[in-house]
Amino acid sequence: MWQSSPVPQSHPDVRILHLTPAAFHALADGDAATAATVIPVPVTPYLLGPECGQVWRRRAAQCDADPRAASWVTGLVWAGSLNKAVGAAGFHGPPDSSGVVEIGYGIDPDHRGNGYARTALEDLLSRAIRDPRVTRVRVSIAPDNLASRSLATAFGFRQVGERIDAEDGLELVYERPAYWPEVRCTIRRPEPKKLAALSR
Repeated sequence: MWQSSPVPQSHPDVRILHLTPAAFHALADGDAATAATVIPVPVTPYLLGPECGQVWRRRAAQCDADPRAASWVTGLVWAGSLNKAVGAAGFHGPPDSSGVVEIGYGIDPDHRGNGYARTALEDLLSRAIRDPRVTRVRVSIAPDNLASRSLATAFGFRQVGERIDAEDGLELVYERPAYWPEVRCTIRRPEPKKLAALSR
């Protein structure tokens, strides 16, 4: 039987911005000048740095192969109160043939502990619930990442196995049904005009 811990308060001014292929390439290259011309909000040095580079390179390749993937894959976690992107979050891709989507997220170390990952996860689960193709949601977490493991279980994820990732090593695999009424994803967000074209 599925059980939940109480889900703490989320940030109403946080949203995930989808990116264009040009933005993915600028971030993958760590090209701050180009990023400033193709992304309408400032990004932190962490998001342009080597820690995030492999994610942006992977997403750039995905979107080069299939531009439709851009609306699903990793975007920027924009904090309105700070007027800048403080992290990255999104799906690894559109739903697979079994209806599974996998979530990934990461917050700039300088901005962790402020609830941004929680809000991004809630936003992504809300989207998964709204898409009838999605039946299950997965997230893979390093064993020593206790904060992410705690966050996932608060949203109803339960460990279903483990795997070895070619880049990240051992990961614990968590899943939950796409729709799970004990966790309600009901964030209301403002719609800044300058971001409306890039956000959902």
